Amino acid sequence: MRLFAGRVAPIAQEVVRTLIAAGDIETERSGEVIADVEAVLKSYLETEKEVNERTRELLERTGRGTTDYSRVRTQIADSKGIKVGDDALDYLLDQVVAMFGHSHNVEEIFAEDVELRRKMSPIFKKFMMQDDELDKEIRAQLKHVKEGSRDWDVEYGRMSEVIKRKRGLS
Repeated sequence: MRLFAGRVAPIAQEVVRTLIAAGDIETERSGEVIADVEAVLKSYLETEKEVNERTRELLERTGRGTTDYSRVRTQIADSKGIKVGDDALDYLLDQVVAMFGHSHNVEEIFAEDVELRRKMSPIFKKFMMQDDELDKEIRAQLKHVKEGSRDWDVEYGRMSEVIKRKRGLS
Protein backbone atom coordinates (compact mmCIF):
# COMPACT_ATOMS: atom_id res chain seq x y z
CA MET A 1 0.00 0.00 0.00
CA ARG A 2 1.15 3.46 -0.82
CA LEU A 3 0.13 6.89 0.37
CA PHE A 4 -0.24 9.51 -2.35
CA ALA A 5 -0.33 13.24 -1.65
CA GLY A 6 -3.75 13.58 -3.25
CA ARG A 7 -5.25 11.29 -0.62
CA VAL A 8 -3.95 13.15 2.45
CA ALA A 9 -6.90 15.54 2.87
CA PRO A 10 -9.66 12.92 2.36
CA ILE A 11 -7.97 10.53 4.80
CA ALA A 12 -7.57 13.25 7.44
CA GLN A 13 -11.16 14.43 7.08
CA GLU A 14 -12.66 10.96 7.31
CA VAL A 15 -10.44 9.91 10.23
CA VAL A 16 -11.38 12.96 12.30
CA ARG A 17 -15.09 12.76 11.39
CA THR A 18 -15.20 9.05 12.28
CA LEU A 19 -13.45 9.45 15.63
CA ILE A 20 -15.54 12.46 16.64
CA ALA A 21 -18.79 10.73 15.62
CA ALA A 22 -17.84 7.64 17.63
CA GLY A 23 -17.04 9.79 20.65
CA ASP A 24 -13.42 8.63 20.68
CA ILE A 25 -11.97 12.12 20.61
CA GLU A 26 -13.39 15.46 21.65
CA THR A 27 -12.57 18.75 20.01
CA GLU A 28 -14.15 22.10 19.36
CA ARG A 29 -11.72 22.72 16.51
CA SER A 30 -12.18 19.76 14.17
CA GLY A 31 -10.69 21.73 11.27
CA GLU A 32 -7.48 22.18 13.26
CA VAL A 33 -7.37 18.47 14.13
CA ILE A 34 -7.81 17.64 10.43
CA ALA A 35 -4.89 19.99 9.69
CA ASP A 36 -2.83 18.21 12.37
CA VAL A 37 -3.50 14.81 10.77
CA GLU A 38 -2.66 16.24 7.34
CA ALA A 39 0.61 17.60 8.74
CA VAL A 40 1.57 14.14 10.01
CA LEU A 41 0.84 12.55 6.63
CA LYS A 42 2.56 15.30 4.64
CA SER A 43 5.63 15.05 6.84
CA TYR A 44 5.74 11.32 6.15
CA LEU A 45 5.48 11.91 2.40
CA GLU A 46 8.31 14.46 2.48
CA THR A 47 10.56 12.10 4.42
CA GLU A 48 9.63 9.20 2.14
CA LYS A 49 10.55 11.32 -0.90
CA GLU A 50 13.90 12.15 0.69
CA VAL A 51 14.47 8.44 1.42
CA ASN A 52 13.71 7.54 -2.20
CA GLU A 53 16.10 10.21 -3.51
CA ARG A 54 18.90 9.15 -1.15
CA THR A 55 18.35 5.52 -2.15
CA ARG A 56 18.70 6.32 -5.86
CA GLU A 57 21.77 8.49 -5.23
CA LEU A 58 23.43 5.79 -3.14
CA LEU A 59 22.75 3.08 -5.72
CA GLU A 60 24.10 5.28 -8.53
CA ARG A 61 27.16 6.33 -6.53
CA THR A 62 28.04 2.74 -5.55
CA GLY A 63 27.25 1.31 -8.97
CA ARG A 64 24.71 -1.16 -7.63
CA GLY A 65 21.68 -2.10 -9.66
CA THR A 66 18.07 -1.49 -8.92
CA THR A 67 17.74 -5.04 -7.58
CA ASP A 68 19.02 -3.69 -4.24
CA TYR A 69 16.53 -0.80 -4.27
CA SER A 70 14.00 -2.19 -1.77
CA ARG A 71 16.59 -3.37 0.73
CA VAL A 72 18.60 -0.13 0.61
CA ARG A 73 15.42 1.96 0.77
CA THR A 74 14.29 0.12 3.91
CA GLN A 75 17.69 0.68 5.54
CA ILE A 76 17.69 4.40 4.73
CA ALA A 77 14.08 4.71 5.93
CA ASP A 78 15.04 3.06 9.23
CA SER A 79 17.90 5.52 9.63
CA LYS A 80 15.40 8.38 9.08
CA GLY A 81 13.05 6.87 11.65
CA ILE A 82 10.19 5.96 9.30
CA LYS A 83 8.79 2.76 7.86
CA VAL A 84 8.10 2.13 4.19
CA GLY A 85 6.38 -0.57 2.20
CA ASP A 86 4.18 -2.99 4.12
CA ASP A 87 5.11 -1.40 7.47
CA ALA A 88 4.02 2.10 6.40
CA LEU A 89 0.38 1.71 7.47
CA ASP A 90 1.23 0.70 11.04
CA TYR A 91 3.79 3.49 11.23
CA LEU A 92 1.27 6.10 10.02
CA LEU A 93 -1.40 4.91 12.44
CA ASP A 94 1.08 5.14 15.31
CA GLN A 95 2.08 8.66 14.27
CA VAL A 96 -1.52 9.89 14.08
CA VAL A 97 -2.39 8.36 17.46
CA ALA A 98 0.70 10.00 19.00
CA MET A 99 -0.27 13.32 17.44
CA PHE A 100 -3.73 13.13 19.06
CA GLY A 101 -2.02 12.82 22.43
CA HIS A 102 0.17 15.86 21.83
CA SER A 103 -2.22 18.13 19.92
CA HIS A 104 -3.58 21.18 21.70
CA ASN A 105 -6.58 20.91 19.38
CA VAL A 106 -7.77 17.59 20.85
CA GLU A 107 -9.38 18.30 24.21
CA GLU A 108 -9.96 14.69 25.27
CA ILE A 109 -9.27 11.17 24.04
CA PHE A 110 -11.79 8.62 25.27
CA ALA A 111 -10.57 5.51 23.43
CA GLU A 112 -7.47 3.40 23.93
CA ASP A 113 -4.71 3.70 21.33
CA VAL A 114 -5.49 0.24 19.96
CA GLU A 115 -9.14 1.20 19.50
CA LEU A 116 -8.20 4.40 17.66
CA ARG A 117 -5.90 2.40 15.39
CA ARG A 118 -8.64 -0.19 14.79
CA LYS A 119 -11.07 2.52 13.67
CA MET A 120 -8.57 4.44 11.53
CA SER A 121 -7.04 1.43 9.78
CA PRO A 122 -9.97 0.72 7.39
CA ILE A 123 -10.03 4.39 6.38
CA PHE A 124 -6.34 4.40 5.53
CA LYS A 125 -6.65 1.05 3.74
CA LYS A 126 -9.63 2.23 1.68
CA PHE A 127 -7.72 5.21 0.30
CA MET A 128 -4.36 3.48 0.06
CA MET A 129 -5.87 0.43 -1.71
CA GLN A 130 -7.37 2.68 -4.39
CA ASP A 131 -3.92 4.06 -4.90
CA ASP A 132 -2.52 0.52 -4.87
CA GLU A 133 -4.71 -0.33 -7.87
CA LEU A 134 -3.51 2.81 -9.62
CA ASP A 135 0.08 1.90 -8.77
CA LYS A 136 -0.36 -1.62 -10.24
CA GLU A 137 -1.77 -0.19 -13.46
CA ILE A 138 1.10 2.28 -13.75
CA ARG A 139 3.70 -0.44 -13.06
CA ALA A 140 2.11 -2.65 -15.73
CA GLN A 141 2.66 0.17 -18.23
CA LEU A 142 6.29 0.65 -17.11
CA LYS A 143 7.60 -2.94 -17.29
CA HIS A 144 10.33 -1.79 -19.68
CA VAL A 145 11.78 0.82 -17.26
CA LYS A 146 14.04 -0.05 -14.31
CA GLU A 147 12.46 0.84 -10.98
CA GLY A 148 14.48 3.31 -8.93
CA SER A 149 16.08 4.96 -11.94
CA ARG A 150 15.57 8.60 -12.86
CA ASP A 151 13.69 7.45 -15.98
CA TRP A 152 11.39 5.47 -13.72
CA ASP A 153 10.50 8.55 -11.68
CA VAL A 154 9.80 10.65 -14.76
CA GLU A 155 7.76 7.98 -16.51
CA TYR A 156 5.91 7.00 -13.32
CA GLY A 157 4.82 10.61 -12.78
CA ARG A 158 3.80 11.05 -16.39
CA MET A 159 1.90 7.77 -16.54
CA SER A 160 0.26 8.52 -13.18
CA GLU A 161 -1.15 11.77 -14.53
CA VAL A 162 -2.38 10.08 -17.72
CA ILE A 163 -4.20 7.32 -15.84
CA LYS A 164 -5.60 9.69 -13.20
CA ARG A 165 -6.96 11.91 -15.96
CA LYS A 166 -8.47 8.88 -17.72
CA ARG A 167 -10.17 7.78 -14.46
CA GLY A 168 -11.24 11.32 -13.60
CA LEU A 169 -9.10 11.47 -10.45
CA SER A 170 -7.16 14.60 -11.27
